[in-house]
Amino acid sequence: MKKYFQFDELGTTYRKEFVGGLTTFLSMAYILFVNPAMLSLADIPDLPPEMRMDAGAVFVATALAAAIGTLLMGLIARYPIALAPGMGLNAFFAFSVILGMGIPWQTALSGVFVSGVIFILLTLSGIRETIINSIPAELKYAVGAGIGLFITFVGLQNAGIIANSDATLIALGDLTAGNTLLAIFGVFITVILMVRKINGGIFIGMVVTAIVGMLFNLIDTPDAIVGAVPSIAPTFGAAFENFGDIFSLQMLVVILTFLFVDFFDTAGTLVAVANQAGLIKENKLPRAGKALFADSAATVVGSVLGTSTTTSYVESSAGVAAGARTGFASIVTGVLFLLALFFSPLLGVVTSAVTAPALIIVGVLMVSTLGKIEWDKFEIAVPAFLTIIIMPLSYSIATGIAIGFIFYPITMIVKGRAKEIHPIMYGLFVIFVLYFVFLV
Repeated sequence: MKKYFQFDELGTTYRKEFVGGLTTFLSMAYILFVNPAMLSLADIPDLPPEMRMDAGAVFVATALAAAIGTLLMGLIARYPIALAPGMGLNAFFAFSVILGMGIPWQTALSGVFVSGVIFILLTLSGIRETIINSIPAELKYAVGAGIGLFITFVGLQNAGIIANSDATLIALGDLTAGNTLLAIFGVFITVILMVRKINGGIFIGMVVTAIVGMLFNLIDTPDAIVGAVPSIAPTFGAAFENFGDIFSLQMLVVILTFLFVDFFDTAGTLVAVANQAGLIKENKLPRAGKALFADSAATVVGSVLGTSTTTSYVESSAGVAAGARTGFASIVTGVLFLLALFFSPLLGVVTSAVTAPALIIVGVLMVSTLGKIEWDKFEIAVPAFLTIIIMPLSYSIATGIAIGFIFYPITMIVKGRAKEIHPIMYGLFVIFVLYFVFLV
């Protein structure tokens, strides 16, 4: 075991790897409760039942997808990187695809499945570098920041901090309401924990908020902490129920968005965490193909189980900071996700007031890429800014990406930098123009 994971070469021990794996799990355990609430559209009232995914089934799918993906990453790629359904991608799945476009969640799962298969093919073919290089770095940063703003906006709405206004579209909500005050408390607690660099700060913040909510009778106390694993039947295999419906321009845009965000989010996370762990050799990432395969395979498996795109988590950096250096830490994290299956009774405790702080803080973390954009170059600033701002304003991640990708070739050509535009960008320009002409 030590030889396979290169313990001696990397200067690590079983204890360091276990602590690192546990730290990573605590740092991302919030997804077990946020993802079911997100995909079931729990905070959206008066929806037809058929539009909502079963929260219990999504909980199981989330835990299993995270466990399988993380174990694959640990065993095949041997990296201390954990996977789970991605924040941002689940928001796009729920609010843009299901709620905004009116696409059945079963068809949306089909889109996730197809994007995962394409990701696998791109990884095995070795052309992923070409695609990565075709998208300008500024737009990659803008997409990440835009998703961060979108997630924060959703969190603020769910908390009741931001509410609908007939006069100004949105305004401050009733800050004296019990659940809103609980969410605000949760934000303060989580911010303090994060500033103090407490491992698992987001998860601990959710726990503290839930406990306070129960003390003040804002949240019902659960009958049990450990219980039977919910049935996954409502979502398992649903990705194949409406598979024929994916052959449309609308679903092409959905699949491209799933693929685009997962593709670059994964690449960025792999490089960042591996660099932090000192695993980059001669400016190259060893076993990168295996890592990307593990990620894409997890997406395919997750879609069959019944959850949105599974991707590598930057929270893995917390585990690396705690000592993780090898895939053994990922095995620890994966096993912990399996054990988490028995804690489903706690789902009822995780209300919108509890999840909202997590969404807001994750948004803060995601907008850190703003500083990498060349704002002094107007031909870059315009498409980047529009990508970022349109996502929350239109309540659609896909629309933000589409507008940014339409404006980028235009501003670059006018500036006289047409030669810097990759042909793939022109193809995406045409696809997104057709998207607005025929579907919006």
